[in-house]
Amino acid sequence: MTRPVEYAVAVDRYLTAAGLAEGSRRIYRVALTTWAWALVDRRPPLGHERRNAAPPVAPLALLDAPDAGARLRDAFAVRSQAVGPRTANRELSALVGAVRWWRAQGWLASDPTYGLRPLPVTKPAASASPLGAEQVRAVLELAAPLREQALWHLLHESGAAIERVLALDVDDLDLPRRRTRARRDPALRWAQGSARLLPLLTLGRIDGPLFATSRGRLSYRRAAETFTAATRPLDPAGRGWTLRQLHTGAGLR
Repeated sequence: MTRPVEYAVAVDRYLTAAGLAEGSRRIYRVALTTWAWALVDRRPPLGHERRNAAPPVAPLALLDAPDAGARLRDAFAVRSQAVGPRTANRELSALVGAVRWWRAQGWLASDPTYGLRPLPVTKPAASASPLGAEQVRAVLELAAPLREQALWHLLHESGAAIERVLALDVDDLDLPRRRTRARRDPALRWAQGSARLLPLLTLGRIDGPLFATSRGRLSYRRAAETFTAATRPLDPAGRGWTLRQLHTGAGLR
């Protein structure tokens, strides 16, 4: 098989040969595409900025450059700070597997991932403080896309588990009564902020995921990344806050 010139083409061929299920192939493609930014010494975008960002065109040969290993190490360190070790480790695992396959095809002479090791993953500190009233107010006043505004308001006002809110479908909502329809689980209730945003979010839709992307239901990982990126300017420490901090102690009283 002829060695491809572009990194993106090499990714396509690897994913085709890997025989992955469609969902896994999509996850691997996102992870491997993220590394394209590192090859040209650029940081990948975060949150909603990532959705419409076109990855850079990079030659596969950059992975054989003398400084490729150092470039990937630096990118891995920066990436882990931005999205956390769990996501960064998953992206590293995808790259290591792809590099192994590309080397087996004779497309790479060296292994730029040599020496890169997954980072230890620890559980979030149980003592992470919930956001205070002023911080919540600042979050809910952010100039964010409608989907994110509705999600943040609903999480804060309902006090429901994040996973349950993300699992809602449009037809679960009883908008006039400001609650979900009575089914297996206790109804979720919300207040004025959600009551203003949810009708706009669901306009013209009668079913499907309430919080959706172009490819399906909004995932927890993407929702969490978007929230942390959006709140970074509000956090005095510069790290950004978590959805758990917004959720903790929230809910109608």
